Amino acid sequence: MKKLIVFDLDGTLAESKAAIDSEMASILSDLLAVAHVAIISGGDWPQFEKQVLLHLPNKKLFKKLSILPTCGTKYYQYKKGWKELYAENFTEEQKHIIIDTLNEAVAASGFKASKTWGEQIEDRGSQITFSALGQKAPLPQKKKWDPKFAKRQKIKTKLDKTLSAFSVHLGGATSIDITKPGIDKAYGIRKLKKVLDIKITEMIFIGDALFKGGNDYPARKTGVNCIQVRDPEETKRVIEAITACLAVKQKKK
Repeated sequence: MKKLIVFDLDGTLAESKAAIDSEMASILSDLLAVAHVAIISGGDWPQFEKQVLLHLPNKKLFKKLSILPTCGTKYYQYKKGWKELYAENFTEEQKHIIIDTLNEAVAASGFKASKTWGEQIEDRGSQITFSALGQKAPLPQKKKWDPKFAKRQKIKTKLDKTLSAFSVHLGGATSIDITKPGIDKAYGIRKLKKVLDIKITEMIFIGDALFKGGNDYPARKTGVNCIQVRDPEETKRVIEAITACLAVKQKKK
């Protein structure tokens, strides 16, 4: 029986940088009543608070919730408040190398945005994130910019060569995430296995970017059962089915 359901955030539980809606909050709470839940996404800790934690009605269920910001490079667990278990942060020298190389790759790609909303490059400590239209870009603009990932894939192809000492993944609607080598969602899933003492065969991973090059794709390397979703609405239906199945199995025990 599955014991842990692991989710991506943007594009899976909520629209890019948006809060989960009331229906998703209710559905997630129902799932937490019958299973452990983890969320691994490219956003940093404050993003998880704004998008998810502030909207879950039953705080008592937090003890069954694990939060892994910046693609699993950080891990938070609830024990009389949220505690950071680890953070795989960059050195200052590594940050400078990544940012300089990233700027060069974007300039060489020819995809420089004519208008941006906020900073394009964000230092998240354990992850450097490039957002093509800026950190505060409106969702409609973000959805139109690179719907088939072609623009970012061109930038990523260059970065895979010039930043070969790091991991580069496509994330969100317009972003590229860069972490330490081997520190990605696969790393996060293995950390969950160790911390929660739950086998990978007892987990399910749900995400919208499980395709090769997507920031959910590393999860596949662990052998975890994966479910590809199109958007949060499809995720809701998947969660409802899983919750119903687990509830029935628990009653039979």
